[in-house]
Amino acid sequence: MVDMNGLPTGPRPHVVAWEATRACNLACRHCRASAQTEPAPDELTTEEITAVIDDIAAFARPVFIISGGEPLMRADIFEVARYGCERGLRVVMSPNGTLITPQAARQMAEAGIARISVSIDGSCAERHDRVRGVPKAATANTAVVPYNDLGAVEALFQARGEEIAAVIVEPVAGNMGVVAPEPGFLEGLRRLTCSYGTLLVFDEVMTGFRVALGGAQALYGVDPDLTTLGKVIGGGLPVGACAGKREIMQMVAPAGPVYQAGTLAGNPLAMAAGLATLGELAKPGVFDGIARRTRRLCEGFAAAARAAGVPIHQACVGTMFCHFFTPGPVVDYVTARRSDTARFSRFFHGMLQEGVYLAPSQFEAGFMSAAHDDGVVEATVAAAEKVLRQL
Repeated sequence: MVDMNGLPTGPRPHVVAWEATRACNLACRHCRASAQTEPAPDELTTEEITAVIDDIAAFARPVFIISGGEPLMRADIFEVARYGCERGLRVVMSPNGTLITPQAARQMAEAGIARISVSIDGSCAERHDRVRGVPKAATANTAVVPYNDLGAVEALFQARGEEIAAVIVEPVAGNMGVVAPEPGFLEGLRRLTCSYGTLLVFDEVMTGFRVALGGAQALYGVDPDLTTLGKVIGGGLPVGACAGKREIMQMVAPAGPVYQAGTLAGNPLAMAAGLATLGELAKPGVFDGIARRTRRLCEGFAAAARAAGVPIHQACVGTMFCHFFTPGPVVDYVTARRSDTARFSRFFHGMLQEGVYLAPSQFEAGFMSAAHDDGVVEATVAAAEKVLRQL
């Protein structure tokens, strides 16, 4: 809101944080951010962030935090910092410290940056744990194996099976694009966990009600011990849920000794929106129609790519989809990383020019909804045909 003088009204922020880039020169396993070597295609340009600073400057001199990724990987970072200082902001920066050379330090001072906060989330897990006071259990007692590699999971169980409390997996991976389970992978996880008395936990925050009305466990016929669900059960409003077998859930208060609570637990608005959304999805033909249009979109993209001579690996499960700019196959994170992210970036911006806003990262999943009708699908395919010919 603005008042008669064009100034914002209502509560004024004391701190404004800007994630300047997703690019980073490190890849710390325990970092909150997803590191990548190149900037994301949706990052603000110099002109866009200076316009934002102009808006922020209307407030009562808030602190402007520049973070990332690694902010020093942006060529314009000192120009932006200097402009913020000139507009009256208190500019501070949160880099990882590895790129602060004597020259960079001088440029920081000359730009007017008031404070530098260097993260202690280092690339060495042992050093990080020692400085932060994190128990070794947080890292040493967690084993990571490649998605879709049942042999690696079997080897881990053979070596440490009696120590493994739970196997946690996205049944259809959605945090590296969309990667479906290879035949037998989920069934193999269930067999192993049952053999060793280990819990199988499905992270269905993305896949719940998207790959099938009953989630991935219904689609693939694999019954986990615990399931996590996210905002889809609240119609997009803030909500989460953990569901599981009776003997496990009876351990949760008030029936059992395990305490749980949440600020928005049982929020009436979220519950009403969730019930309405799930009710719509359950109507005859609704979900099947969305899934059909998702397949049509992917088939159209694949045909357009073939015609343009652009190698694309198409991933489509239910109403989730992803276009990897690689010949494929894509079965795990390593093969997903072989995608041509520079070409994807050009494709993303080209589609944006045609009025189509896709997920801005090669490694984000796309979701179809009931709002995307046949006309939207055909228009999107037509835009893709035009853009792919220009790549």
